[in-house]
Amino acid sequence: MTRRWAAVVLAGLVTAACREAPPPPPGTIVLGTPNSPTSLDPGIGLDEASQRIHQLLFDSLLKIDDHLRIVPDLAVRFESADSQTWIAEIPPGVRFHDGREMTAADVVYTYRRFLDPAFVSGRKGAYRDLAAVDAVDRYTTAFRLTAPSAAFPANLVMMGIVPEGSAATVAQAPIGSGPYRFIEMVRDDHVTLSAFDDYHLGPPANRGIVIKVVPDETMRGLELRKGDVDLVVNDLSPDLVHELSEEPALSVVTGPGTDYGYIGLNLRDPLLADVRVRHAIGYAVNHADIVRYLRRGLARQTPGLLPDMSWAFAEDAFRFTYDPARAQALLEAAGFPDPDGAGPAPRIRLTLKTSTSEAYRLQAAVLQAQFAEAGIALDLRSFEFATLFADIIRGNVQLYTLIYVGVADPDILRRVFHSTQVPPSGFNRGHYRNPEVDRLLDLATSSLDEADRRRAYIEAQRLIAQDAPAIPLYARTNVAVAQADLTGIVLSPIGDLAFLRQVARTR
Repeated sequence: MTRRWAAVVLAGLVTAACREAPPPPPGTIVLGTPNSPTSLDPGIGLDEASQRIHQLLFDSLLKIDDHLRIVPDLAVRFESADSQTWIAEIPPGVRFHDGREMTAADVVYTYRRFLDPAFVSGRKGAYRDLAAVDAVDRYTTAFRLTAPSAAFPANLVMMGIVPEGSAATVAQAPIGSGPYRFIEMVRDDHVTLSAFDDYHLGPPANRGIVIKVVPDETMRGLELRKGDVDLVVNDLSPDLVHELSEEPALSVVTGPGTDYGYIGLNLRDPLLADVRVRHAIGYAVNHADIVRYLRRGLARQTPGLLPDMSWAFAEDAFRFTYDPARAQALLEAAGFPDPDGAGPAPRIRLTLKTSTSEAYRLQAAVLQAQFAEAGIALDLRSFEFATLFADIIRGNVQLYTLIYVGVADPDILRRVFHSTQVPPSGFNRGHYRNPEVDRLLDLATSSLDEADRRRAYIEAQRLIAQDAPAIPLYARTNVAVAQADLTGIVLSPIGDLAFLRQVARTR
């Protein structure tokens, strides 16, 4: 490469890196968010930022309603033909953003990718029982399983249908059939979407969405105050929500949520492999104070991953209470005596990784103080989300804090706690193993009787809660802070962004 050509390339890279989002066109809604998506491919992107954009670009066959039941979304018919076959029919006339009609061939292509051994995705574990996907006719698809599975429909929720043959382009220039079309993405700056006027449910009430990346929470609040951002959903700390609620130009909308905040534990770590140490960590957390003060009441205590509004929720599952003395006794029993016998001196030292978000750094500092009372020294490390998430997937952690977003169907228990669901095929990032939990989750997955499934899920939750492979912190309340002149903001329990197509400005 010549020096002159290298200089031209370098200049182009600098220009691209410094490019700012153009002013949004009239009628566009600007959504503030802390992170860029990691992948626009709905078969790959697992982070919250990616899934939010998938909801706007793509349609799924099924969705979760406000009662956490699975109901048709794009599908006009969804039924079980026999114990191992599910049939989905889409309506004629659904158009992709390039004008082509969606057919069963696109549905088949979307799901056959998960059967390809070369396709790498954290979602693949959800489709371990999928044997084949075939088109029955132009609009009907058959999903054939290796074994009966009443839980399989959950895997068709929020899995956007992509056009046949689009694997090479979907991650960078996605074409979907959702209410918005992809225009551009400047990583770590913005994603621009425009209204899709041929959307099968009718055009959006606005002309488009600009997803503006504002990593710093204080800046997100300032952008709201200035009017440069129209809306922030579940991405502001309770303290800042409280401050912004006093601004006359802004409004706050809340609703019961299913997001689950937790401390993740790497059970391959020798210290954390001991259930007594894990229980000591659980008793070191003052859950009530975290909900009351840190979350300003915008959360509720929970014993585990499933929300209390779920039909499979285990009300009687074991719950940790704040008991630092009991935590110290457990550490003593695990072979970690008080080094000086004069109070809560550190018996063990652990490292907690969290994101650079101010809310999570503050949460980590609170946990550090609470752990100290239990004889646990906690070293804190904060990282940009992409780095944090990569470390978690690789197992390069002891403790970490994350949130599962939009928890709804109880099959999530299998994805998170079954021993076969370790990364990269599943979400069992702590490498938890309990053969009885595996058996119960297999039963809950295979049984077609809802009462049997419920019993199996409840018993699995009881065992998981006792084993403490993760420490619950809270179930989060959904919160949107918006310009007061916006209408149509209705938050679903799973905190998705499907409502954005109904949002309009009154002035």
